[in-house]
Amino acid sequence: MKVLCIGRNYREHISELNHTVPSEPVFFMKPDTSILTRNRPFFIPDYGSAIHYEVELVLRICKVGKNIQKRFASSYFDAIGIGLDLTARDIQTKCKEKGLPWLVAKGFDNAAPLGKFIEKSALRDIHDIRFHLEMNGITVQKASSSEMIFSFEDIISYISKYITLKTGDLIFTGTPSGVGPVKIGDRLEAFIEGEKLLGCSVK
Repeated sequence: MKVLCIGRNYREHISELNHTVPSEPVFFMKPDTSILTRNRPFFIPDYGSAIHYEVELVLRICKVGKNIQKRFASSYFDAIGIGLDLTARDIQTKCKEKGLPWLVAKGFDNAAPLGKFIEKSALRDIHDIRFHLEMNGITVQKASSSEMIFSFEDIISYISKYITLKTGDLIFTGTPSGVGPVKIGDRLEAFIEGEKLLGCSVK
């Protein structure tokens, strides 16, 4: 099982981090050991002086595909969930300054809390999925899949040119604006269409 993640897919988030809008999807990977399930708590690591939350819709791949044409891409995922792309922002910044890969800032253990999935057929419109993240009961991120620069189909088609997708792979599809730091004692809860699918306490 692979965990693939899309960066810079919401314009307001790009602006808040002073990045440029990409002309094609930007993606990176997290190891499977980054997945944190069953609403288990996230423990801030010793090196985590600036761990930031990023809520994202997550696609669950349901069959093997390579060089997938965009018009067929929707048949390659069967469910959509929600997850957190936790980022060690200070470490990421240092890596970028030195021109180094930043896997260590994104792929550390438990850096991807993952909630429940909703079958694609149960969603009213996969191109307008409303989702949000609450921290300690206050909404900190809110968006719709309609706001993505690159659609689910764009993402699947693009990634599959380079990497074969397999059943069970997960694709985190990018985060909207409002990212910020977590601290011990925080409670993160993520929702799709008003339904809470993920709860994660920070310890």
